[in-house]
Amino acid sequence: MFKVTRSPTLKTVLLASGLIVSLAMGVRHGFGFWLQPISQYHEWTRETYSLAMAMQNLMWGVFGPLAGMAADRLGVARVVLAGALFYMAGLLWMATIDQPGLFIIGSGILIGAGMSCTAFGALSGIVGRTASVAQRSWAFGILGAAGSFGQFAMIPIEQQLINLAGWQNALMLLALAIVLVMMPLVFFLREPAAQSVLDQHPQSIREATREAFAHRPFQLLVCGYFVCGFQVVFIGVHLPAYLKDQGLADPGIAVMALALIGLFNIFGSFYAGKLGGYLPKRYLLSGIYFARAVIITVFMLAPLSAWSVYIFAAAMGLLWLSTVPLTNGLIASIFGVRYLSMLAGFVFFSHQLGSFLGVWLGGYLYTLQGNYNTVWMITIVLGVFAGLVNLPINESPITRSARAAA
Repeated sequence: MFKVTRSPTLKTVLLASGLIVSLAMGVRHGFGFWLQPISQYHEWTRETYSLAMAMQNLMWGVFGPLAGMAADRLGVARVVLAGALFYMAGLLWMATIDQPGLFIIGSGILIGAGMSCTAFGALSGIVGRTASVAQRSWAFGILGAAGSFGQFAMIPIEQQLINLAGWQNALMLLALAIVLVMMPLVFFLREPAAQSVLDQHPQSIREATREAFAHRPFQLLVCGYFVCGFQVVFIGVHLPAYLKDQGLADPGIAVMALALIGLFNIFGSFYAGKLGGYLPKRYLLSGIYFARAVIITVFMLAPLSAWSVYIFAAAMGLLWLSTVPLTNGLIASIFGVRYLSMLAGFVFFSHQLGSFLGVWLGGYLYTLQGNYNTVWMITIVLGVFAGLVNLPINESPITRSARAAA
């Protein structure tokens, strides 16, 4: 299954993986800045662009398990290489297609496939297999922090690219950057030596999948991660438009808010992963979801100003992707690392179902009601639900009989 080569160092794998995730997530988190210029240029409603973003998230989830299977069996390097090409094609598609249906379907499939191959799901496998058990939660935290750094670094760049080059040229420049940066990095993503990563009881993909979906903690993780996707993608895509609707027309406020989310998420993801090595991950996950519900409630009740937006963004940033290292850490702890990319892909599919619903529902209800109030309320209720769902998760490694695993 894995090539027997000299094992890469964890530092090398984290550096290459971190740069790939930084660019992939950084570009993706800035797509909210294209909502208004693309909608106005093509004379589309916000629902059209929102549906395209929703389709991207859904396809990201659909392709996630497939990318994970390929990464676990063929190696992450090949998967990332394919993902870079899909991502580039998707950005070029967004820049050139003017038919709503083609825009939605094409960008959804291409960007979704690209993200599934270059983001956390596929890369978590090689990180988990390279890190020792003691380092694993911390390493996942580093990978999550890298994605957050990409958001912090790329969002101001994307906004400036749109201002200076126009929205179409900005997408084309980002497509070029994806290929030029990601392709050389795949050479540093060698899989660890096979004998150091195989679990005691070998399993087929079908057996591993059946085992996971029959296990109660995995089912609970799937439910909780749906909420994470709903919340973060709704906020990431619709916050700039929401602020403008509320009278904060200065685009610099939205840029700063999304950048602050990325900045504070660097610390949130890192320390979530670090704490996950010492404290029960299920309690940390529950705390994150409960805290999100409280923060969104306060944000909706408090008078809106630039400073209230910045405080909200910083607080949400601490909790933004901090679920990723804890969720992947739970999967690795319970099931081992052999099929970590694939199982993380299945859980992430639930995340992306939530993302699809969050970003599309935001646009749909805005078109229907003229505001985002109902969707904000849904994010609060779902936060409480996810906090409750994660509390009973059993973190103990699954016990496999020799017959069941053969």
